[in-house]
Amino acid sequence: MEPANTVLITGANKGIGFETARQLGVMGFTILLGTRNGEKGREASASLIKEGVNARHIPLDVTNQQTLDAAFKDIEEEFGSLDVLINNAGISKDGGVSPSQLEMSALKETFETNFFGMFAVTRTLLPLLRERPNGRIVNLSSGLGSLTINSDPNSEWSRFNLLAYNSSKTAVNALTVMLAKEFKNTSLKINAADPGYTATDLNRHTGSRSVQQAAEIVVRLATLPEDGPTGGFFDKNGEVPW
Repeated sequence: MEPANTVLITGANKGIGFETARQLGVMGFTILLGTRNGEKGREASASLIKEGVNARHIPLDVTNQQTLDAAFKDIEEEFGSLDVLINNAGISKDGGVSPSQLEMSALKETFETNFFGMFAVTRTLLPLLRERPNGRIVNLSSGLGSLTINSDPNSEWSRFNLLAYNSSKTAVNALTVMLAKEFKNTSLKINAADPGYTATDLNRHTGSRSVQQAAEIVVRLATLPEDGPTGGFFDKNGEVPW
């Protein structure tokens, strides 16, 4: 499809979110950087503007409905609609402990951002996305959310037995499937992206992939043509097993 007008990316002031914003901005999209830290959000948007990207910061905390409602009103008043939503914001609170030793508070906090926050953002902004003829939603997931990969003792990722993070991404995959089923007879396409083991603050930059590489699958799913897939889980090589 032709580049859409507006893209909102949550958690977009750094890492994969920021690089996705940069790549889409270079393609001609208007970039809305949703961040809970206003200063960092403004710095990120200023950096993109210096590169010639049409970018602006939108205050947004995925765990705070008031900020989501304000973002909806802001986007509606200025643009009237939203073409692409990229649910990128996420945290990891496992701290390397085994599943049975995980504190309940860490599990709840992880789901509050990674799953409930993603649902809240999507539910709030859906009316704006449905105003567009080719709306796209990309949910940032992970190969660690794959039950197939988690249950394979020979998987290279089997050592990452992280109850909170992994299960929150499994829930993200379920959300992707259910929403895609709901809107299957519309032009709205909803998919989950696995960016791979990427060097970001989330893993203290231990990942083997760059943010430039990771953002490629996100950008691809954000710009799907009319005959593109929906309700799928994809990485750079194609479909990822559920």
